[in-house]
Amino acid sequence: MRDVLRTVNRIVLGLLGLVLVAGGGSVLAVGLGAKPPSWWIYESRKDVLLGVADRQRWRDEGWWWPVVIAVLGVLVLLALWWLVAQFRRRRLTEVLVDTGDGEGALVRGRALESVLVSGAEELDGVDHAGAVLTGRRSTPRARMNLTLEPHAAPGDALRQLGDGALAQARDSAGLESLPAEVRLRAVKHRAERVS
Repeated sequence: MRDVLRTVNRIVLGLLGLVLVAGGGSVLAVGLGAKPPSWWIYESRKDVLLGVADRQRWRDEGWWWPVVIAVLGVLVLLALWWLVAQFRRRRLTEVLVDTGDGEGALVRGRALESVLVSGAEELDGVDHAGAVLTGRRSTPRARMNLTLEPHAAPGDALRQLGDGALAQARDSAGLESLPAEVRLRAVKHRAERVS
């Protein structure tokens, strides 16, 4: 869902920006004296974008107002969906652990995240770690950020993370799998002089 929302945000903002730049640029160009093409919406510097005749052209048609209201209603619903999606909680608050008796138990998501972070920070070459659980409570997913020290090998750090902290969290919660997305970053450091 996060990737879909990110894609929708980029598309909506890109289209809105394109419309604003094209509209503003055309108004500015004609206002500065450029001659617009014959098919353009207005013809000269003193012309208005929507004249009285253009604004009242469809007013007496029976289909006009229902179409305008329907389009505006759809736009309002899409805007509300987008706004709610921006503020929806993405972090998993609890994880369902299968206890074997058919009941199950709930573990706080933050507790499992702290286990992942402490396990990752104990690895050789990891300076700092962060973890967030997403997904459903029966099938969580981990998103982790690792800040590596200058001497660390990224492949080794990932291998140790998968065999250590992720495996431990998966096994302790009784999960079949714990997919993880790991982003690696290097610690900023000064260049060393070689003499």
